[in-house]
Amino acid sequence: MFLHSVNLWNLAFYVFMVFMATLGLWDVFFGFEENRCSMSYMFEYPEYQKIDLPKKLAKRYPAYELYLYGEGSYAEEHKILPLTGIPVLFLPGNAGSYKQVRSIGSIALRKAEDIDFKYHFDFFSVNFNEELVALYGGSLQKQTKFVHECIKTILKLYKGQEFAPKSVAIIGHSMGGLVARALLTLKNFKQDLINLLITQATPHVAPVMPLDRFITDFYMTVNNYWILNARHINLTTLSVAGGFRDYQVRSGLTFLPKLSHHTSALSVVSSAVPKTWVSTDHLSIVWCKQLQLTTIRAFFDLIDADTKQITQNSKKKLSVLNHHFIRHPAKHFEENPSIISDLTGTSMWVPVKVSRWTYVAYNESDKIYFTFPLANHRKIYTHVYCQSTMLFVVDCEFFKKETRSIQLPVTHLFSFGLSSRKVVLNTSGLYYNIELLNFGQIYQAFKINVVSKCSGVREEITSIYKLHIPWSYEDSLTIAQVPSNTEISLKLHIAQPENDSHVALLKMYTSSDCQYEVTVKTSFSQILGQVVRFHGGALPAYVISSILLAYGGQLYSLFSTGYCLEYATILDKEAKPYKVDPFVIIIKFLLGYKWFKELWDLLLLPELDAIVLTSQSMCFPLVSLILFLFGTCTAYWSGLLSSASVRLLSSLWLTLKRPSELPKDIKMISPDLPFLTVVLIIISWTTCGALAILLSYLYYVFKIVHLQASLTTFKNSQPVNPKHSRRSEKKSNHHKDSSVHHLRLSASDAEDSLRMHSTVINLLTWIVLLSMPSLIYWLKNLRYYFKLNPDPCKPLAFILIPTMAVLGNTYTVSIKSSKLLKTASQFPLPLAVGVIAFGSAHLYRVPCFVFIPLLLHALCNFM
Repeated sequence: MFLHSVNLWNLAFYVFMVFMATLGLWDVFFGFEENRCSMSYMFEYPEYQKIDLPKKLAKRYPAYELYLYGEGSYAEEHKILPLTGIPVLFLPGNAGSYKQVRSIGSIALRKAEDIDFKYHFDFFSVNFNEELVALYGGSLQKQTKFVHECIKTILKLYKGQEFAPKSVAIIGHSMGGLVARALLTLKNFKQDLINLLITQATPHVAPVMPLDRFITDFYMTVNNYWILNARHINLTTLSVAGGFRDYQVRSGLTFLPKLSHHTSALSVVSSAVPKTWVSTDHLSIVWCKQLQLTTIRAFFDLIDADTKQITQNSKKKLSVLNHHFIRHPAKHFEENPSIISDLTGTSMWVPVKVSRWTYVAYNESDKIYFTFPLANHRKIYTHVYCQSTMLFVVDCEFFKKETRSIQLPVTHLFSFGLSSRKVVLNTSGLYYNIELLNFGQIYQAFKINVVSKCSGVREEITSIYKLHIPWSYEDSLTIAQVPSNTEISLKLHIAQPENDSHVALLKMYTSSDCQYEVTVKTSFSQILGQVVRFHGGALPAYVISSILLAYGGQLYSLFSTGYCLEYATILDKEAKPYKVDPFVIIIKFLLGYKWFKELWDLLLLPELDAIVLTSQSMCFPLVSLILFLFGTCTAYWSGLLSSASVRLLSSLWLTLKRPSELPKDIKMISPDLPFLTVVLIIISWTTCGALAILLSYLYYVFKIVHLQASLTTFKNSQPVNPKHSRRSEKKSNHHKDSSVHHLRLSASDAEDSLRMHSTVINLLTWIVLLSMPSLIYWLKNLRYYFKLNPDPCKPLAFILIPTMAVLGNTYTVSIKSSKLLKTASQFPLPLAVGVIAFGSAHLYRVPCFVFIPLLLHALCNFM
């Protein structure tokens, strides 16, 4: 009865954790503003002219192509080369199409038409065959080398022209931006070939999902080069992130490293870009009209009138990008802006001597200038603010900064939204600064509620609430029609640096006829969303760690008692965070000491993942505990699913084929096993390691389904009398004990074996899932390459194939007397620690920790 109640409590806990995870996932995938991007349309039919590449180049890269974008008469004219414009190369990202260039290419063409083609841009695009480079990094270096050849080919198209370009501008979407940065790491690449780099939603800091070592090695090569050679890199670079709508690449990964001596790099979130002010998802960032218009305006302002190409002046390039993407002064870009303006013509001059003033225009045709005598106000006020409404109403006021700055401490993380803090703006001002104290960490998340109450207002009034983050360009804008009740989400992409003392601000542009009440409270669902957003990629490591703990418990149960416990029971007993987290914390602490760090390096151990996350300001309080609970919950439900799937498949098997019996004699190596193992290893060597792993997994599942079907048949054929059943079990066990070389399988042994196999299937399922990206990549490129090279799963396949083959014929009765069983049962615990220590930020390492206990389990048959 007690055990039954415990199981119910455990079930309730797992259901609760599912609910918690759902809240976090909901915030990531749905908890953001609606898509406010305007669609960019083509005015004429888009055409993509394929550029002929040298034969050797086309043969070396058969899957890749280069295209020139055009529309209408422009496309017809430029079918006859050479070209006369300014070259821009678009690089698509993960699974991206070369046709994504059409939005920005079309807008640039319309802009050129507006100035009668005084200047125009030629937009090229690379076809990477929509490769999944975010999941398989083996082709990133190949893409980089191909882009280098494309740049040289593009520049040759302008040969002989009066204003022939010597470099190209690059726009890289997603992983295309990383490929563009990788160009500088090539041996024979000349940095002068690129004059400007703009990346859109590119994860510069680290891969979103580090599923193979080729991705992480590529990242390390690129980032180390840019950091070590920062003083010599003179490439102006702009990185634009999509904001919270982009759940594929979180914006924190897109920020280029800030180095004091490297000032040619800018990073900004699209919601903070002037005249854009919208968050974009991962795909809409390439067609969002507001953002593309900003980009094209910047491109045209970058043109040097003398060379008719993009300027080589780095200072001007940075000034233009700052003007359009960071701080737009509501006027055209001027390289040397004039401080004094000439006011010519006959105009009316009106002096304004009051501190607050409103002017309403009524179709006046003459110019009117208003003068403010500052001498009268400087003693009392520090700032002046003016705003206009639909260009007909102008409001101005003088104020003292201290009177408009109000401090609002945010609520505590663990208040769970049950408490709140509030300020009321009673004065009739037009502008307020709400200082959000104690807010600067990525694990913090709040809801700000702004309630506006207006008196004597006949027409609709607009108020603007701007969230300003001073340590990174991730501002966001909320426009509200007052009176109203407006909710604003408050959370960060980048944590506040330790040496930064700035305070996040809520800038309120208000109406003098309204009263405002600002309330802030913790949003628990958004905190969970931040955990999922920043650490969701590490969940498979925590799932596998929990399964390993349960696996070790089952092996030890078999060693100590002679039988195997149920997976759910042993998971509840063994999967405890205190068995894993303290060891990781202790190691991280010891690595702070020089002697331990030297010993660590002497043993050639990799860097602890927790230290990597700390360097990226991603260590939440209790985050590892939360992830472990989520991982255990996922391990429980995945185990339940795998067990149910085996039972379902066995039922299907029994309906399609004659019922089978339990094996009379247990054979570790069946006659067909060596042949099958050799065939699968050959498949792994000649095609794709992930394919061989999948086939081995399917063979293993088939063996277990067959065993389940045999057990079901045996049970159905037994008499109902329990005494007779127990007597037959004893006879079976007696036969088993008296014969060493010919073990006989009883029903209880079969059930024990199925419990063990259920856990192994659960482990193997996750390994197969982690290896799937390289298989998908191989299948997609099968018409070009029969053999995947490089293959991240090949070494693993060589070990897993024979291991799974032996485990498919392994029963608990054949290993419970093994001398190796005790050792095998002790290994999963340190390996579970290793998975969290080294695999949470490097998922490709996880299978290396899994195959060790599986291999020991298989060897128990022979020792």
